[in-house]
Amino acid sequence: MNLPVMPPILPMLAKRIDNIPEDSQWMFEPKWDGFRALIFRDGSEIVLQSRDTKSLNRYFPEVEASLLAHLPERCVLDGEIVIAGLGGLDFDALQLRIHPAASRVRLLAEQTPASVVFFDLLALGDEDLRLQPFVERRRTLEAIFACPQPSLHLTPATQDRAVAADWFKRFEGAGLDGVMAKSIASPYEPDKRTMLKIKHERDCDCVVAGFRWHKDGENVAVGSLLLGLNDADGNLQHVGVCASFTAAKRRELVDFLAPYRENALAGHPWAGWASPDAADPERMPGAKSRWNAKKDLSWQPLRPELVVEVAYEHMQGNRFRHLAHFRRWRQDKTPAACTYAQLEIVLPQELMSIFGQH
Repeated sequence: MNLPVMPPILPMLAKRIDNIPEDSQWMFEPKWDGFRALIFRDGSEIVLQSRDTKSLNRYFPEVEASLLAHLPERCVLDGEIVIAGLGGLDFDALQLRIHPAASRVRLLAEQTPASVVFFDLLALGDEDLRLQPFVERRRTLEAIFACPQPSLHLTPATQDRAVAADWFKRFEGAGLDGVMAKSIASPYEPDKRTMLKIKHERDCDCVVAGFRWHKDGENVAVGSLLLGLNDADGNLQHVGVCASFTAAKRRELVDFLAPYRENALAGHPWAGWASPDAADPERMPGAKSRWNAKKDLSWQPLRPELVVEVAYEHMQGNRFRHLAHFRRWRQDKTPAACTYAQLEIVLPQELMSIFGQH
């Protein structure tokens, strides 16, 4: 492979802000929820590089075939690998691709084929485009995708803030999780947070049914709280974790949670997850990480009596898609009141209406 921009290279990053910018220097795009990928093509060679510079080629053979069929002979692009299901983007299906068995990957590629949504161009032919203003890179990208191709899409983009605000409200139902803002004059700056992201945030009252020790302080500092919500049958379902505590708060939580550790497994709704025969082991708080088998995800049970208010972005199925953030304890709320019914329902949005807007 011999390109003007060679792998590995870190992608350009974004910093979070609360509101969509109002000045005219920005171009806005929907924020896709998939696997970030830098894609390098030199003739018959394709490299799908993850955001941490690892190869994704073996997990997405159908994507590689489509790229070889439709991309320019020599190019480097930035985008997101996604799987579109009937209800919108399916991140769970995407995660299933990270599997050691090639036969399993091939089967999933046939059953739930992935697509790529492109949003930047780093090189074309012999030309390194990273120093060009984004608005010029975008114009060249639009020319490449002037004719729609199967499973390859150009993200919609606009400089109209009102349109971006509309996307922020409507596109969440398709599994998109906010809006990106990019300076029209900016170069492509690897590993720098020069883009902006505006993401959804809501609050929710959850039962605290366990915790994990902090990686650097077992018996000294709490790393995260394990959260639950009651389903329609009154069963407490594990919905995610909240963390992002200060060092002082982590130490404080050790003493605060100590009384709730006493006899915690007696009648605990998640006690059965300690069994190797437990159903759906990947949903267990102590299950091995799909991404890092050596990561310690063991957990400490708590009597499910505490209620915490957390901030979350959106749901993936019946769980929080990302880490939730601690807001405050709710002594005025009972665990029984922490149900899925409190969650805001986002109306579905047809993905193809988004794909078709360019």
